[in-house]
Amino acid sequence: MLLNKINQYLFIMISKYILLILFVFLSVAWLLQITRLFTITNFLHIEILDVFFLSIYLIPNLITVIVPFILIFGLLLCFLKLNKDNELIAILSLGFGLQPFKKTLIFFSLLIMIFFMILNLYLAPIVYEKYKFKENQLRNTINFNKMTFSNFLDLNNDTVLDFKRKNNEYNEIFINFTDDKENIIFAKKGNIINRDNEYNFQLTNGFKISIDNNKQIEKLEFLNYVLKIENKNFTNSRVIDNNTLTIIDDFNSKNYLNISFKLLDIILLIFIIIFFYFNNLKKINFTSGNNIYFVSLSIIIIIMNQMLKNSDIILNNYITVMSLMIFSIFVISYLKKKYE
Repeated sequence: MLLNKINQYLFIMISKYILLILFVFLSVAWLLQITRLFTITNFLHIEILDVFFLSIYLIPNLITVIVPFILIFGLLLCFLKLNKDNELIAILSLGFGLQPFKKTLIFFSLLIMIFFMILNLYLAPIVYEKYKFKENQLRNTINFNKMTFSNFLDLNNDTVLDFKRKNNEYNEIFINFTDDKENIIFAKKGNIINRDNEYNFQLTNGFKISIDNNKQIEKLEFLNYVLKIENKNFTNSRVIDNNTLTIIDDFNSKNYLNISFKLLDIILLIFIIIFFYFNNLKKINFTSGNNIYFVSLSIIIIIMNQMLKNSDIILNNYITVMSLMIFSIFVISYLKKKYE
């Protein structure tokens, strides 16, 4: 009965510090992302609330990235507090040895793995796909009525727009677009409407210059001219991105590299907990040097994993490099304990 109460207490303490670090890390990561979104979308004058709600879709994906760091600092801070208050020594003095710590860490590891697997393998990719789709909608739904100038805005790969806007009027409208010819249009004034995934330009008092492949120039002066350009950036199709693929999608497409990325993320969580137990908890070694050693090696392998995932590495090389890194850390730790 006493052992169960100790396990419950340890679990509550670990959970409290894990949630605290989660809140801190997630807040910082989310603020950085929402700041980036505001910077990107500010020129397009997208509503603040739209950007805010868009950023919420990033949270599951952010959690999958920061969970290893949360484990590192959450476990370390929790047991530093227990050690400082002599609670570790008190538990050991009851005669249970390391059993309470082992059982609590095993139970906690199972819960964190189940949570992370659901999030990383299925939930986060689905939510991230919705984020990419909504981001694409916001980026390509331009409200010209809120823009005072365009500063040579790329409407798509083939069209550049520039204008000045004053007193709800569009003036000095410049359009450069390419179809079978290269076209330049200038109008003293006009109206611009973005609807039905199409840009409609109603231009007044200007000229159009067209240059064909033979460098023949054709010039047209007009009093009124209507131009319609398709919004090619807008799409209702599914966004193709490895971060939007669930484990089911990976198996169906035989994307074994992405499967290995996801599985190794789970293995790294187990590695961090095992590494912490043998490096710090087993001998109750919470000296500054030993803590820095644990944090440094754990962060290095996590960062290395992220760098490899973002590179063009092939499956065999990825598994080989990460296996060697994990093996090297255990060898270094063994030699460290042997010569301490």
